[in-house]
Amino acid sequence: MAHQIEPHQYTIQRSVSCCGVGLHTGRTVNLTINPAPANTGIQFLRSDLVDRPVIPARVERVVNTTLATTIGEGQHTVSTTEHLLAALRGYGVDNVLVDLDSHEVPIMDGSAGPFMRLLKTAGLCRQQALRKILRITRPIVHTAGDKSIRIEPYDGYKVSARIQFDDALISEQRYSVEVTPDRFGKEIARARTFGFVEQVEQLWQNGLALGGTLDNVIAIHWNRRSILNENGLRFDDEFIRHKVLDVIGDIALLGSPVMGHVIADRSGHELHLAFMQAIIDNPQSWEYVTYKKKGESLLRQVVPATPTSGHCFAPFFAPIGDAMATSSACI
Repeated sequence: MAHQIEPHQYTIQRSVSCCGVGLHTGRTVNLTINPAPANTGIQFLRSDLVDRPVIPARVERVVNTTLATTIGEGQHTVSTTEHLLAALRGYGVDNVLVDLDSHEVPIMDGSAGPFMRLLKTAGLCRQQALRKILRITRPIVHTAGDKSIRIEPYDGYKVSARIQFDDALISEQRYSVEVTPDRFGKEIARARTFGFVEQVEQLWQNGLALGGTLDNVIAIHWNRRSILNENGLRFDDEFIRHKVLDVIGDIALLGSPVMGHVIADRSGHELHLAFMQAIIDNPQSWEYVTYKKKGESLLRQVVPATPTSGHCFAPFFAPIGDAMATSSACI
């Protein structure tokens, strides 16, 4: 195998909180990540609303992919989920309840870095239940014009991506990474979102990106040869690294860890959503598996699929009320 598979599900040891601004509203957002029992998955609680709705982070809950990934339940939504989801998946967290008092996850510094620091402060908690891993057995491809994204069988989780811009600063960039907590933290988590100055100005004029500043967005100069941020780039190829981050965050909406190699060519949130739907629509190309340790070896066991909504895709999420009846104690 490319790296050791961790067979058990994980949550965090203690609740951790942060405060930031919403990228589009510019309003202050308070967010707390709480431990959750096994088989809960990642769920968002809108504690600012009277009925306190809980929105599962699942692909079928995606309601908008314009500028960010937004999930919803009825009339209630949570937007800009991808950076936090990337941190949770990159750090290896399966089950948490994310409490926030707004419809936007705070943008923080425009990367997943602050969320990774929060999770490290919280600490990991290994749970008794085994992970149900979505293992790719045959290639699946989704293409839209000159953009594409595919996934191939692979003994691990790997993401490779390419972007192409007609400017001197970005031009063509490629990056490939084995998604482990260590490599995600060192190579991907701190890569920030970016945009061209005139695009940001246009968003401001339309009442969007009101929380966008040089503290949380890489602003590419009109000359396309430099950026406006005084401290420069964190990586020479920070742009493609952030695209990899977005891929990881969006694909976390499949609801289970993935075993496969994702190859994205000039992809974005809309393409990621269509790609995840292509995976769901091709159950003959994947299977759910669990792993059990026997000495120094890992034994793989195929999980029987349960038909759901006409197909076999069935994330392990449980309703939060049912899940809370299950112990979340560490082992």
